[in-house]
Amino acid sequence: MVSNKNTNQHKRKGFSKLELGTVFWTSATIIIVASIIAMVIPGKFQAASEGVYEFISQNFTWFFLLLVFGFGVLLIFLALSPYGRIKLGDDDSEPEFAFWPWIGMLFSSGLGVGLVFFGVAEPMQHFVEAPFLGGPIQDAEAARIAMGYTYFHWGISQWSIFGVAGLAIGYFQYRKKRDGLISTSLEPIFGFNYSKLGRNSIDTLAIIATITGMATSVGLGILQMDGGLNHAFGLPQGPVTQIVLTVLMTTVFILSTVIGLEKGMKFFSTMNMVLALFLTVFMIIFGPFSFIMESIVLGLGDYLSNYVSYSLRAEPYNARDWTRGWTVFYWAWVIAWSPFIGSFVARVSRGRTIREYVAGILIVPPILSFLWVGALGGTAIYSDLFKNTDIASIVQQDETRALFELLNTMPFTTLTSIVAILLIFLFLVTSADSATFIVSGMSLGDTENPPIRMKVLWGVLLGVLTVALILAGGLTSLQAASLLAGLPFALVLILMIFSVIKSMRREPNKALARRRHSDNAKEEHKQF
Repeated sequence: MVSNKNTNQHKRKGFSKLELGTVFWTSATIIIVASIIAMVIPGKFQAASEGVYEFISQNFTWFFLLLVFGFGVLLIFLALSPYGRIKLGDDDSEPEFAFWPWIGMLFSSGLGVGLVFFGVAEPMQHFVEAPFLGGPIQDAEAARIAMGYTYFHWGISQWSIFGVAGLAIGYFQYRKKRDGLISTSLEPIFGFNYSKLGRNSIDTLAIIATITGMATSVGLGILQMDGGLNHAFGLPQGPVTQIVLTVLMTTVFILSTVIGLEKGMKFFSTMNMVLALFLTVFMIIFGPFSFIMESIVLGLGDYLSNYVSYSLRAEPYNARDWTRGWTVFYWAWVIAWSPFIGSFVARVSRGRTIREYVAGILIVPPILSFLWVGALGGTAIYSDLFKNTDIASIVQQDETRALFELLNTMPFTTLTSIVAILLIFLFLVTSADSATFIVSGMSLGDTENPPIRMKVLWGVLLGVLTVALILAGGLTSLQAASLLAGLPFALVLILMIFSVIKSMRREPNKALARRRHSDNAKEEHKQF
């Protein structure tokens, strides 16, 4: 933790040349140049984005599948082993946030906005486009596969990526009393004095990955709000509305930033949870209750029974690119987010044991995601199966309208549409707030208390990049940006894993001491 003296000195420095060093200028320049290119030559930028997406998804599918599956296995092993007793802090430290505010911040700063976007759109897409070659389409079996696969994409695998990044950062920052930089977490591998060029390169990559992944999520949210406002209230849909929404989101985010992490983030995170719970309960009450609950139970069973096969499912024997278009995109997108989410969840999880941390990351947020998908996605499938609505065809034409088309089939459409738009907006604000907090810290080397002006600056750059990617191809450019940022940072995540394990093996806490004592006793017994 940064001392008060250092923090005060840091605040007095403002935007001095010392603070705005190589990491900031390199990452900011790359982001600005990419934004300008996307705005000046959007057609060529979109074509290049499609080429990048095709190349990475075709050649590295196996890598992303193996990596993310390994993350989940590793975290479960650490939680069940004696290492699970290690705290992300001193042995006598206590959690800073109570359980539910902690869970709310984990969920809100994670892929909440993505879940709102895909919670209806994804199961409906799988319902009309079979995940498996020659699979069923728009019938009961297709619905079952659609729900099970959606649970898979929003379950343990996704959150294990966040968990690995957060574990490495939190362990070194709060237990080993180092700063929260990604480059610092690699010191056990490269040494405490490894080159400044190497450190700067890693931190720059982390910033670019974070801003790119965040821009993807903000872009999805803006596109969905734009489609929702058009569908529900008839407002004009297009670039003008999207830019206005981005500016409004940035303004509210700045207000949240000025309030501060504890007050601003806690308030907006609580609001997110309340609004998400409201829509979920609303669907359960006014929707097909028994169908929803049974589909959740069945979907969980299918998810658990197919976890390994879905995790390692590639398609080398046919020309389809379904896995690349869905699973690989998700994993690359989440990996691009992982520097920010990892830093943030480490920040709010300080004082918790690794066992508590892993349980919180891998159990509660996925369960909340399952409830959301089951209530809203399940109701949409029920509506098409048994009420002869045509939500699926609308989703195929425009994914941004999926949620609002569902709400249009329910009572109190205007009220629920307003709640949905507000929910998306607040998810964007909380995500931008926490992302810029972390990125500012990475830029300055102070992840504990970066200055407000730096967070505002990164918020503006985030907004500019988001608008540029939307104008230069929309969803295609957003997906390509995530893959391009996620691939190199995946290699950094692997190094972070080896680094934290290497350091934990020297951990002198009581749990490891007991294990070592037992090992020593066995050796002594062998000698006799």
